[in-house]
Order: sequence, then structure tokens, then C-alpha cells
Amino acid sequence: MSGYAELSNTSVTGKNGVVYTFRDTGGPGRALVLFQHFRGSLDNWDPALIDALSAGGRVVTFNNEGVASSTGVTPSTIAEMARGALTFIDELGLDDVDLLGFSIGSFIAQEILLTRPDLVHRAVLASAAPQGAPGMFGWAPEVIAKVGGRDPNPSGYLDVFFANSETSREAGQAVVGRIYSPRDNPDAPTDWNTRLAQYDAVCAWGIPNTALLERVTAIQTPVFIANGDSDPMIVPRYSHLLAGLIPNSQIKIYPDSAHGFLFQHHKEFAADIKTFLTEAR
Repeated sequence: MSGYAELSNTSVTGKNGVVYTFRDTGGPGRALVLFQHFRGSLDNWDPALIDALSAGGRVVTFNNEGVASSTGVTPSTIAEMARGALTFIDELGLDDVDLLGFSIGSFIAQEILLTRPDLVHRAVLASAAPQGAPGMFGWAPEVIAKVGGRDPNPSGYLDVFFANSETSREAGQAVVGRIYSPRDNPDAPTDWNTRLAQYDAVCAWGIPNTALLERVTAIQTPVFIANGDSDPMIVPRYSHLLAGLIPNSQIKIYPDSAHGFLFQHHKEFAADIKTFLTEAR
């Protein structure tokens, strides 16, 4: 089996006419489908994390509608993004999957857990927050300034995705080296329209409405909730809030890390996911 960095980009056309670009590690068992972070494409997954996850089975990464090399227009609501993701999953012929949603991808995963619960065996929500949580309306100005500008901002990425410690910053430099190393099959970058639409969706998701918090109490699927202890983008208290609302949930906060904790602690995180996905219900 090839490593993630060597996988070819593949495409499939959904019933909505969208051509979805994806990478599939293959392997036995139930597929683990990954939902990417704000402005991320196939190339923004840390290859070391995907390789660690795929050692235990099949991993599928994809660009949702309108994102990077997938066609269409990026939706501006989480509900529409979830419908696009479901169209992709259906087109692959998958009817029993595990999900890993990261950041905005965790919002999409929550929506799928509520609208198509029979599809999902187990779900991992990384750097997550429930809809309507107080204080989640948009991101702090200093955060969006670092990751939401028109031009790439490597130092801003490090500031948001990694903690302000020597250990975390060294890990961050290693992650950046892995993600941005030259490859034979690069994905297209996300464009400004995707950034605007995704941030519209994030802001709408974060409009304070405590009544909406009751929605996630309906989730019966086992869920593993994870975050870095110094995440400035989606602060850890929202992970604790989700864990208190979802009946069948577990939570782990990874030390000395931030939004990119799953890349920094990729070996530990992948091992924790493997344990969670295979343990008895």
C-alpha cells in the first residue's frame, strides 16, 4: 500500500453533477471518511496522520462540493455541506462508515449524525463545537486574521495550529514540512470563494441559540471528542460542552497542542481512534 503522499487523486461524479476529487488508501474493513478543516484540501492532511490511520484499515479523504479540485460551488451552510458529503459517500456505494470531522468538518459530521444516523458506525469530532454555542459566533479577530487572509500565512498557521512552546513549534515545523513537501499528484488550492462561503457557514453555525444545543442530545452513535489544550480557534470548553450533551461520548484533550493537535500527536491520536473504533459498543 502506498503512503498518502504517493496516492493518486481519483474522482467520482455524484447525482448532483458534482465531480468529487478524493484519495482512497484501500484496505480491509469499514471505511473511515475524513472531513477537512476550514480552507483545507486533500493536500492539507498530514500524510503521517493518514498513514497511521490507514495502518488499521481504509481511509478516504475528499474535497466537498466546490472545494479545491472538486467542481461546483462551495455551499454557505453546514446543512448543504452535509448533503454534499452524503452524496459523495453514496456515490462510493458506502452504507456503513466511520467519520472523522476536523474543525468545520466536525460540524458537518454532527449534521450527518443527526440526519443519517444509520450510516455511521462511530464518529470522531476533532476541534468541535455544537451549533448555537455561546461565544462561537465567528472566530476571534486575531485568529481569522492569521488563517483567513487572501494570501497564505505560514507563521499564522503555526500560531493557530500549534501551541506557543518549543516542543509544539518544533512539531509544527515538521508537520509543515510533511504537508508542503513536493509531490507528484498535487491537489488544487482552495480559492477565495470557498473561504468566504465556509466562513459564512461557520458564522451561521455559531449564532448563539442555546435551544439548538438540544439537537446533539439526539445523537446515539458513539462519539470520540478530541482537542488540543491550547486551541485558540475552537477552544476546548466546546469539546467539554459536546461531551456533556452527547449521551454516548468520550473526550480527550491532548497536552501542549492547539488546533493541529491531531497532526502534532498523530501517532497517539491514531492509536486512540483505532481503540475507539474497534472497542465493544
